[in-house]
Amino acid sequence: MAAPTTPAGERFRADAFDERRSAPDAYAALFERVGESALAGERERLEGLMRAGGVSFGATPFAVDAVPRIVAAADWGPLAHGLEQRARALNAFLADAYGERRAVAAGVLPARVIETADWYEPAMAGMGQGISAPVAGPDLVRAPDGEFLVLEDNMRAPSGLAYLLAARAGLAPLAVAAGLEPWPLEPAVAALGAALRGAAPAGVERPHVVIAGDGPGAGTAFEHAELARMLGLTVASVPELRRRGDRLLHGDRVVDVLYRRVDDERLTAPGGGLTPLGELLAEPIRAGTLGCVNSPGSGVADDKAVHVYAEAMICFYLGEDPLLRSVPGWDLGDPEQLELVLPRLGELVVKPRSEFGGRGVTIGPLASAEEIEAIAAAVRAEPGRWIAQEPVALSVHPTVTPAGIRDRHVDLRPFVVTAGEQVTVAAGGLSRFAPGEGEMIVNSGRGGGAKDTWIL
Repeated sequence: MAAPTTPAGERFRADAFDERRSAPDAYAALFERVGESALAGERERLEGLMRAGGVSFGATPFAVDAVPRIVAAADWGPLAHGLEQRARALNAFLADAYGERRAVAAGVLPARVIETADWYEPAMAGMGQGISAPVAGPDLVRAPDGEFLVLEDNMRAPSGLAYLLAARAGLAPLAVAAGLEPWPLEPAVAALGAALRGAAPAGVERPHVVIAGDGPGAGTAFEHAELARMLGLTVASVPELRRRGDRLLHGDRVVDVLYRRVDDERLTAPGGGLTPLGELLAEPIRAGTLGCVNSPGSGVADDKAVHVYAEAMICFYLGEDPLLRSVPGWDLGDPEQLELVLPRLGELVVKPRSEFGGRGVTIGPLASAEEIEAIAAAVRAEPGRWIAQEPVALSVHPTVTPAGIRDRHVDLRPFVVTAGEQVTVAAGGLSRFAPGEGEMIVNSGRGGGAKDTWIL
């Protein structure tokens, strides 16, 4: 969304936290030792490097910025602990949502939220502990006071780890020139390998692991190929897989673990029967002959109405206070929460429960009167399809633009990998930036790009 023109919108944008405040000495070293003009001149080199390496989202080249985001280790430590805690709680929720539903019985969240979630998978009902999401990639924003908040959870099939590695490799010469040494990313890659191997059925010591994608034209085909290269995996599209009894096969070889990275994970068709993917996976998963990383049905944890209850889930499942807060939100399918929100739509952010990438989002402080009226009508017509959140002006970061280095709004996608009892947070993440001045939607599909994130 373009820069606001109303006084309320201008105040909202002016509240944004300046990322340079979080590590002033490191940013000073970067700009003094490398230089602003040299950083701006890196744009062409990085574009060529990404192009030569085939780093792209489908046909769109991966745009990596030359100015890394820097987070002080003192800030990163508590954030990483909060991410670990949240991943444990959401995986406990997934097991419970497809099992006993203890949280529903205890009043933590209504059954309605689970059953009307777009990515709830009826074919997995009763599977309980068999449903998990070892790879999580939540979206974080930084509030005006510098606090990191979780804007959305991504447990279904978060992408970006291989792109982060590509960005790190591209910016390596700048780290050397600036005399800075960001924490390494290799532990997260090793953790992903351990999570994939650890998902194998009992008794399988050297599992055959396949990444299931949507073929060479898929948006994240580069990532699938790169992870396969690094970890010794096989990449296959769904049509290349077949089932024999309760075994999944790729060619004539049994698949022990499937890392599910397809756009549509549904096993159950709208009429209640199995989809082609369901015909392949449901029986092997239920028989225990196939381990599935980020199980079908794990996307229920991404539902934005579920997100509203995430902090309560941490207290319920772990018996702990949340270390990392969510952006405050409301489930508009609840009449009481709806009544609180309707008079405030011009102050809040309204989102459809199941969309992603910024689609369908109305940012109240930046919206026109006509846009507020339209979203109010949509909410009143189908309140269960919507949630609302308090607005957070995304923090700003110096970014290379055609006009030189300018501030752009950014978010952060960290990567959290669960392998058994061990939870590993990649040291950094992809900091995604909006393409234009004042824009608050950070998404590659909207013309944005990404930054490496250095922990120092």
